[in-house]
Amino acid sequence: MWRSLASNMLTFLVVGLFLLGGVILWGKSQYTASGPLETAICLRVERGSNMTKVSRDLEEQGAVTNGAMFRIGAKYSEKTGLLKAGSFLVDAGSSMEEIVAQVTTAGASSCGTEIVYRVGITRIFAEVRELDPASNKFVERAEFQPGVDETPAVYTEKRSEADTRYRIALAEGVTSWQVVEALKAMDVLDGDPGERPAEGMLAPDSYEVVPGSKRADILAEMQERQQLRINAAWEARTDGLPLANPEEMLILASIIEKETGVPNERRQVASVFTNRLNRGMRLQTDPTVIYGVTKGEGVLGRGLRQSELRKVTPWNTYVIEGLPPTPIANPGMASLQAAVDPDTTDYVFFVADGTGGHAFAETLEQHNRNVVKWRAIEAERQNN
Repeated sequence: MWRSLASNMLTFLVVGLFLLGGVILWGKSQYTASGPLETAICLRVERGSNMTKVSRDLEEQGAVTNGAMFRIGAKYSEKTGLLKAGSFLVDAGSSMEEIVAQVTTAGASSCGTEIVYRVGITRIFAEVRELDPASNKFVERAEFQPGVDETPAVYTEKRSEADTRYRIALAEGVTSWQVVEALKAMDVLDGDPGERPAEGMLAPDSYEVVPGSKRADILAEMQERQQLRINAAWEARTDGLPLANPEEMLILASIIEKETGVPNERRQVASVFTNRLNRGMRLQTDPTVIYGVTKGEGVLGRGLRQSELRKVTPWNTYVIEGLPPTPIANPGMASLQAAVDPDTTDYVFFVADGTGGHAFAETLEQHNRNVVKWRAIEAERQNN
């Protein structure tokens, strides 16, 4: 009898273990299998939240079918205590395992709201935008000029949310004065910017910041990036350039930056200035004259006067020989590269062609014909 009972107990134990193993295997397959989500969503995890709240949100949004399985999987993989606050882009078909990995991995939010402070040549503005998970594209919620326009309510609302991301976008060709003044106007930043960086030494780029970031630290990062770019461009320079050192390269790059916004023109524009320097011709470029008037502190906002074109300043390349003493803006990497690798041409003139680009010429006669065409386009536009 006891032998029969023991045999039955052993049988039940084996069957139980078999069933338990089957449940575990089934649970693991459910945890790692593709999920039911048909369209990507942005999952927001509030500060102080927990896996129970997250699993319920996922169930409500159709990202998981079994919240309990989600929580068990997180606990089994020892990730329950690693939950991070933020907004996370959950792709269509994401498994529970993939979602757990997303919400427990340290790092910046991958969706939700982003506030971008754009520092442009003519204006500075803040843009509040949100990522649409379905299209993976940003949708603008508000745009305004800090210190000029009324602050939108959505900006104030998003500034108070812990998972909002912040970024500063610096355009090519802005001056150091413009950058410093822009940073002063950004309420997300803190601290005194300190001494204004030298012209040309700030890298036009995108910079991630967090509330309380120090203005001086951001400027230091901008200078560090620009120095790396300067070093790389100078190291890759071609032979025979009329540039004695990286400082002269930076000056020329800033002029190229201010003369054209057309990417495939930069090396042509660079060739004009290179040819002029090699031939001992004055550069005769308006942006340098403008810098002599404004010192980079704001936009001139009008055409140059004849008196300004004739006035002797260190930056007036109509009257001085060679390069001006300093850069006239902060050039991007493409302009630095153009300065040290210009096209091989005989061009020594260029003028606007009415399309946003320029017409280039090898002789004064050709250039004068291009100028006549440009004047005609200007006159037609004024009449219209």
